Amino acid sequence: MRGEYKVPGGKLVAIDLEVEEGRLARVAVSGDFFLEPDTALADIDRALEGMPVDASVAALAESITRTLDPTAVLVGFSPEAVAIAARRALGRATGWHDHTFEIVHDGPQAPEMHMALDQAISESVDAGLRPPTLRIWEWGAPAVVIGSFQSLKNEVDPEGADKHGITVVRRVSGGGAMFIEPGNTITYSLTVPSSLVEGLSFEKSYAFLDDWVLGALAELGVAATYQPLNDIASPAGKIAGAAQKRFVGGAVLHHVTMAYDIDADKMVEVLRIGREKMSDKGTKSANKRVDPVRSQTGMSRAEVIESFKAHFRGRYETVEGTVTEAEWARARELVETKFSTPEWTARVP
Repeated sequence: MRGEYKVPGGKLVAIDLEVEEGRLARVAVSGDFFLEPDTALADIDRALEGMPVDASVAALAESITRTLDPTAVLVGFSPEAVAIAARRALGRATGWHDHTFEIVHDGPQAPEMHMALDQAISESVDAGLRPPTLRIWEWGAPAVVIGSFQSLKNEVDPEGADKHGITVVRRVSGGGAMFIEPGNTITYSLTVPSSLVEGLSFEKSYAFLDDWVLGALAELGVAATYQPLNDIASPAGKIAGAAQKRFVGGAVLHHVTMAYDIDADKMVEVLRIGREKMSDKGTKSANKRVDPVRSQTGMSRAEVIESFKAHFRGRYETVEGTVTEAEWARARELVETKFSTPEWTARVP
């Protein structure tokens, strides 16, 4: 059996192994990583020999850490990376190339419908009714999208929202408020089974699931990097913010909102962006916090999105898809009972 794991921003770890009587045998770890001393590679192999086939990533990594000499230096990988590769070899974890992704890019929808579609599609992936899905959003109206745990009154100025015709909605994931205008924002959701992020913490899964879009931006000449916990930035400034929700059955919803262009003056009238939050970002004024993609690519929004889709297709197996009738029905139900209700929007007043 063979498994591989590419560490985001790091090196490739590969592992070949066999199973005998429910335990790992003849383990051989390899890769383009750096490791000192040379003998530490044999120690890693030895740490995995005899481990149960159902051992978790944490248990496998702990065995490696316990076996390695404290002076060993691992560069470009970690015990957790080796453990994830082992789980993939055993078929307990999956990689990008183990899946065929459906790409959904429908017409504009109301903000509350987008919130509902995220949940409905995630429930379908959760239940095994659809494959992993990349959904590109088209916005039907301007909006402020607040995080699941944010205070409505602390984040949104109601007078500013009314003045500019802004719909305020609350999403199912955590994180901060996003200011949305239909022609100025690029938003997508990536919904995947838990097996794809097996063994990854929330923090590490952000970098892992953002890796493809960093490659897509690089193709457009944007030197973007992942900035913990949930930002994508370039040397010129912040480009995007991500948020995640993990569902009961294991599906992971990872959605990203990227600034193509932005009306910064309007944004600060609608969002209550305090000095403390701005100082945390190293800036003195809110309208300098986000650097639009348009200024760095010179491309239209539609061209950027098509380039993103082409990059994703070039990296992974994909098929074109649509939202199913059952998902539309579920989304409409969620709009009525949840995402358009004041009880949900103001769940944290």
